[in-house]
Amino acid sequence: MEDRLVIRGIEFRSRLWVGTGKYKDFEETAKAVEESGTDVVTVAVRRVNILDRKTPNLLDYIDPKRYKILPNTAGCYTVEDALRYSRLAREAGVSDMVKLEVIGDDKTLFPDVCGLLEATEILAKEGFIVFPYTNDDPIVAKRLVDAGAAAVMPLGAPIGSGLGIRNPYNIKIILETVDSPVIVDAGVGTASDAATAMELGCDAVLINTGIAGAKEPVAMAAAMKHAVIAGRLAYKAGRIPKKLYATASSPLEGMLL
Repeated sequence: MEDRLVIRGIEFRSRLWVGTGKYKDFEETAKAVEESGTDVVTVAVRRVNILDRKTPNLLDYIDPKRYKILPNTAGCYTVEDALRYSRLAREAGVSDMVKLEVIGDDKTLFPDVCGLLEATEILAKEGFIVFPYTNDDPIVAKRLVDAGAAAVMPLGAPIGSGLGIRNPYNIKIILETVDSPVIVDAGVGTASDAATAMELGCDAVLINTGIAGAKEPVAMAAAMKHAVIAGRLAYKAGRIPKKLYATASSPLEGMLL
């Protein structure tokens, strides 16, 4: 209770946020979400039906009364598309929050930084709580916060790559640069990657492919839950400094000869 994550007055009980793409079906999605212990579930408005409750709908399996639904604009390559799908989700009563993606390249799925900044500023002025997915550039992160972002979500590695935190030094600089929560998004492949992000001091981790693409997604969801908890505890506990040479675990002073 003393280590709560609060963003714009919203309290989050878990620091593991979970995506809902790439599972074999809605049933598996629901089981993995349950096992992860999360209370934040991201949903691609363009790709998963959450707007029409008269047809098969993810929200029949993920209870909006139990989970915070975070619509995302995955698949949007223009500012106009990102704005449109953000507004559609809010108008449908899903959420004022949005995980904002403006993709700039088909092959790498790296963000279009200029478009991302523009869309962030527009949505923030419209009262959205904006969580922009960005690269690991500290200057861009600072400008996104200045534009009104509620938090920044730098990639650990390209989306779906499973490469882990490829540039922990940039993530660390972002943490020192922005006065806003930092949530690693993209690239986490296994539990140790999630723990690394949390040990750096990140406020949360968002994972989709790392769970959904595992051989046993439900088991991986549990592994990620424990990794995020362990990484956060280790960060708060404070690791020992790294040294080139050994230091005896037991002091030599006072030893009987």
